[in-house]
Amino acid sequence: MGYGDVASLNPHARTHTPAIDRMVKEGVTFTNAHASASVCTPSRYGILTGRYAQRSSTGAAHGVWGFHEPVIEPERETIASFLKNAGYTSACIGKWHLGLGWQTKDGSPAKSDRLTGYSNVDFTREVLSGPNDYGFDYSFIHPASLDMPPYMFLRNHQVIDPDVLLTTDHYPTRKEDTEYAWDKKHTDENAVYWEKGVWWRQGEMSRSFRIEDCHSEILREGIQFIENQAMDNPENPFFLYLPLTGPHTPWVPTERFRGKSPIGLYGDFVMDIDDVVAQIQNTLIRHNISENTILIFTSDNGGYWPQEEIDLHDHDSNWGSRGQKGDIWDGGHRVPLIVSWPAGIDEPFEYNHLVSLTDFFATLADLADLEIEGNMGEDSFSLLHVLMGDKEKPVRPAMIHYSSSGMYSIRQGEWKYIDGLGSGGFTYPSVSEPQPGGPQGQLYRILTDSLESENLYLENPDKVKSLQEILEEAKDKPDRMRIE
Repeated sequence: MGYGDVASLNPHARTHTPAIDRMVKEGVTFTNAHASASVCTPSRYGILTGRYAQRSSTGAAHGVWGFHEPVIEPERETIASFLKNAGYTSACIGKWHLGLGWQTKDGSPAKSDRLTGYSNVDFTREVLSGPNDYGFDYSFIHPASLDMPPYMFLRNHQVIDPDVLLTTDHYPTRKEDTEYAWDKKHTDENAVYWEKGVWWRQGEMSRSFRIEDCHSEILREGIQFIENQAMDNPENPFFLYLPLTGPHTPWVPTERFRGKSPIGLYGDFVMDIDDVVAQIQNTLIRHNISENTILIFTSDNGGYWPQEEIDLHDHDSNWGSRGQKGDIWDGGHRVPLIVSWPAGIDEPFEYNHLVSLTDFFATLADLADLEIEGNMGEDSFSLLHVLMGDKEKPVRPAMIHYSSSGMYSIRQGEWKYIDGLGSGGFTYPSVSEPQPGGPQGQLYRILTDSLESENLYLENPDKVKSLQEILEEAKDKPDRMRIE
């Protein structure tokens, strides 16, 4: 979901987000917030661990599929494990997408046959590693994105319904009126593809699982967890990590919002996301715990919204930035970030300095009066002073960005340097070869050129060299990734 999908943050928005807009009116809006990567898995790793996924040797820096092994290192501290030390009860409910320790029928690593759709996983056995091993007391998850098999829920590392069939045993691969669009490139002839945005890859699915109900099931579980904590443990603090499967594909809005948006199914689905925020807000109010509960709304990367959709709908999901999900340009990683906290935030305001989603590790540690030690949360800077009302003090001096193809970038002060040519992601061309006498990379004066339209690489060789050196040192020496 892009920054421009929040109606109150985009003067030209054609989306409808009243509940998120309410958070904007009551809390702090971070206008220069960035995920630590431009795609799901490394971004989620950064959120939970407070460190760039490029540090990890487990494959966390790359996108993973539903049968991938865990990418958070064993014994790695996460927000959940850290808060557990402060007495918090925590839950992970929703899209995991950080790998699981599947047990298999043949003892070999988990894998799926793309031709048949079947895997070697024994779904009757508990996974050996998952959210509960990283500090979460309770988990109810879908393994990866909702367009990737396997399609099922796990509760506390156990598949709820291990009776599996193929998605195509229940869903037809095509409908009579199917028309292909730009997203067809992500599917093959065996995938379910009904229309633009409504597709998922062939694979195993719990017999009782329904794609169209997944979002609602996650919300139901999330509300139930809050209510259980409020009623059964009213004096005990809790932490709920509620990563949704939408508005990622498949775009399957509920009947309540279907056809209600002027920009089609995606807009309808954004209304569903907004309704999640409303229902969570109402649950907190109903149980008289809204005042001292910190509610954070954000996205794991920019919206997957190519130029075709901007032209078709006159709506820019990543308004104010160039590019889209996957890209090294800001549209790939700039995200909406709004924090509400009635008891702590005296008045609403915008904060325009640079922040990263990795910063919540240090922030929540600061809030809980916990000390960060060793290699915990190396890339996290506390923004608690912002929540307490300091609008002027910067949170971090710089940030490194990472695209879906592995292209690096660094921003520091008014400058952003990109170590290569092209988008580095989903926008064509992903990579461009340098021309004789032309720039080898990209340099933008980001504070005055937010659309990254004027490449100043050749005009500023000293600045290019300086940022190149900082970036290379950070990549070569992981302990220097935290730039002071």
